[in-house]
Amino acid sequence: MTEEEKRLEEARLRKVHWKRWGPYLSEREWSTVREDYSSGGNAWDYFPHDDARSRAYRWGEDGIGGICDRHQFICFALTFWNGCDPILKERLFGLTGHEGNHGEDVKEYYFYLDGTPTHSYMKYLYKYPQSEYPYQRLVQENGRRGKLDPEFELLDTGIFEENGYFDIFIEYAKATHEDILIRITAWNRSAAPAPLRLLPTLWFRNTWSWGRDPRRPRICAGAETGGMSVVAADHGYYGTRWLVFEGAPALLFTENETNMERLYGAANGSPYVKDAFHEYVVHGNRAAVNPALTGTKVAADYHALILPGESKAFRMRLTDKPPETGMVQPNRTDAIFNQRIAEADEFYARHVPAGLSEDSRNVSRQAFAGLLWNKQFYHYDVRKWLEGDPAQPPPPPGRWSGRNHHWTHLYNADVIAMPDKWEYPWYAAWDLAFHCVCLALVDPDFAKEQLILFLREWYMHPSGQLPAYEWKLDAVNPPVHAWAAWRVYKIEKRIRGKADFAFLEKVFHKLMLNFTWWVNRQDPEGMNVFEGGFLGLDNIGVFDRSATLPGGGHIEQTDGTSWMGMFCLNMLDIAMELASKDSVYEDVASKFFEHFVRIAHAMNDMGGEGEDLWNDSDGFYYDMFRLPNGSSLPLRLRSLVGLAPLFGVMTLEPQCVARLPGFERRMQWFIDHVPIVAHHIDDSVRNEVGVRRLLSLVSRARLIRILRTMLDETEFLSPYGIRSLSKYHREHPYVAFLDGTENRVTYDPAESTTGMFGGNSNWRGPVWFPMNFLLIESIQKFHWYYGDSLKVEFPTGSGKLMNLWDVSAQLSKRLVRIFHRDEGGRRPVNGGLAKFDDDPCWRDLVLFYEYFHGETGAGLGASHQTGWTSLVAKLIEQSGE
Repeated sequence: MTEEEKRLEEARLRKVHWKRWGPYLSEREWSTVREDYSSGGNAWDYFPHDDARSRAYRWGEDGIGGICDRHQFICFALTFWNGCDPILKERLFGLTGHEGNHGEDVKEYYFYLDGTPTHSYMKYLYKYPQSEYPYQRLVQENGRRGKLDPEFELLDTGIFEENGYFDIFIEYAKATHEDILIRITAWNRSAAPAPLRLLPTLWFRNTWSWGRDPRRPRICAGAETGGMSVVAADHGYYGTRWLVFEGAPALLFTENETNMERLYGAANGSPYVKDAFHEYVVHGNRAAVNPALTGTKVAADYHALILPGESKAFRMRLTDKPPETGMVQPNRTDAIFNQRIAEADEFYARHVPAGLSEDSRNVSRQAFAGLLWNKQFYHYDVRKWLEGDPAQPPPPPGRWSGRNHHWTHLYNADVIAMPDKWEYPWYAAWDLAFHCVCLALVDPDFAKEQLILFLREWYMHPSGQLPAYEWKLDAVNPPVHAWAAWRVYKIEKRIRGKADFAFLEKVFHKLMLNFTWWVNRQDPEGMNVFEGGFLGLDNIGVFDRSATLPGGGHIEQTDGTSWMGMFCLNMLDIAMELASKDSVYEDVASKFFEHFVRIAHAMNDMGGEGEDLWNDSDGFYYDMFRLPNGSSLPLRLRSLVGLAPLFGVMTLEPQCVARLPGFERRMQWFIDHVPIVAHHIDDSVRNEVGVRRLLSLVSRARLIRILRTMLDETEFLSPYGIRSLSKYHREHPYVAFLDGTENRVTYDPAESTTGMFGGNSNWRGPVWFPMNFLLIESIQKFHWYYGDSLKVEFPTGSGKLMNLWDVSAQLSKRLVRIFHRDEGGRRPVNGGLAKFDDDPCWRDLVLFYEYFHGETGAGLGASHQTGWTSLVAKLIEQSGE
């Protein structure tokens, strides 16, 4: 057992709280739903970036490369000033959903370089320009551009030309679970000396200004000790924590309270407000900070002039131990850093496959680092948010019929794995499922805790629905929670050599409620054909599938029905596993077996009327648009929607069935007495024990036809994975005329060219990791049953036959190829940017984007969505380079 694994075990047993402190600080709290108290729900404009430095947040805090405790009472982050910027660099800047020509977009360069599951060691890099940051130019130029234009990025401004920037490395190492060493190293990459003001900042989340808890914590200056500046932070929950600064820098104090005068023209309750450090540093206003050296926010004021090509290190220590001489001296702190780095290397040597190239190990390590850095304390109490706070103006009464008003039970105050702490600093239910599969590789306990959390009664709606995301809690995400729970269970069993039946049983009971919600709410006609709206695939459809459809009517969704087929089989897997210990679960297993067969039948014969979501002439599944007059129209758009039926696949092995006599007896009765069963179970394969049975939404014949289309490079198969929309639609747009309106979908391999769903993501061509991962897994499951008896051309038309396992491996390698250097030393993810490909200070840095160009593999959308894109580490683990 490695040292990090020992810490994980101590944390699991609650012997030592190694995870109490971590990177749980958001990277954007402004312009979020939870900070929005507007009458119309306009979260983007109600709390803009320009207000963030002056206005106290209600629900959370943000910062650059920061940490906090798991309740976010005490926060630490870095602030910078280059002597040119009009404001302090306290938080990352980006465009809102209304400002960006492709939606919200962070306009900074920062990288998660390393991290361990207990956060015993973490490393972060921020690239800080030495010339004035072009805030207005970025807003104006992106505002000028349209949907057909690329985004205007910070590199495009030329600010990094001549290498006029600092590389600022932020590192944390835990000496103990309450004793955290901090090391900031700033490198001057330019050819001239450059000044840097560095303000490491400690503050309390404001919990006292809302009229609910008047207790106010305090930070005070301590006595200078052995050439160190010291502050003592006293909080009612934690007692005293000390922050010790190497080199005895000056200390600046203020309050984490709104500057009412600047924002609203009203008098401030105190002369010392949130933006005091900005006033002091940028404007030289010495009266802005508290000379009494006390407050709820403090910063050390370091001044440095760094010579070309050289660096300057700054050391601090956040600790529960009273300060002592020498506790931040380099010889003491660097030794601990070196030890923790060596332990991180030891840990990943066990969790990243041996024999990989250095480049591949680097990609995996940064993928895990981003996944772990994207944990965030997320706080949202819907009832209090709707009511408003006693000490604040009452919110508009219309909120009680507006966003999220059906979710007054929801109370979130937990550390959650986020998709991207800047572009998506809020959870998304189906994203989280994929996060947990990756997290299970390095920290199964946290993965299980996350899955259980969303099934708790203060998250799950009383109806059984899971919360989707803060913009619309009652949106419907794909039901992948059961899939994730089953995968996490199996991954942990493989890693630790033992199964956690208690976890599986706990999630199963709550997932039954969620399954029932789906059956009752998303199958409006009781035909086992399901809806669900956009189902996470944003603009993939001809119409906005979450909106009222043209002329009324509804869509019988191929993907909605496929997700439910997959959900059935996931629950069947879990029920059979539980039944191996407790025969009570055999009855439930029978229920899911029977329900799956009926869903499979419904996809091929809706309501017993002979209607089919399958189109035999195209060899593909499509959505069906059902009009109010009873007529129907197949929406013959070739997209991931039509590949989703592949997800519903499972093999019933005879040795597993034989252990469950009650289930076996009821299954056989169902097979013998229900005629439809024979159409949806393949029992053509036997082993030495008996008959193997394949449960699948698609027959062998249809599987072959779907794969022929999916593996065709003129259709779905990209050099970098499976496209979300067939390339066929580039020359042959799909057009549907309804209600006198033309509705058109064209293959768009890059950013969205429409404003549907805000235009910040695109499912009409790019490659998306979560769906590709599920497709790969499904193809592997088909191979598990058919073996070498089923081979297909890869690519279609090549004449080269492969079994399905080899096909899955080839798809994995295409996805992994996005991040690896090619023969010319270029990573496709970089989109041809020479700075990233050629500069030695950039070329080893990897960004894990939200989705990828369908032709070039270039990264698109959110640039730090290491959440589900960290699946690349899982693919590297199982399929290599």
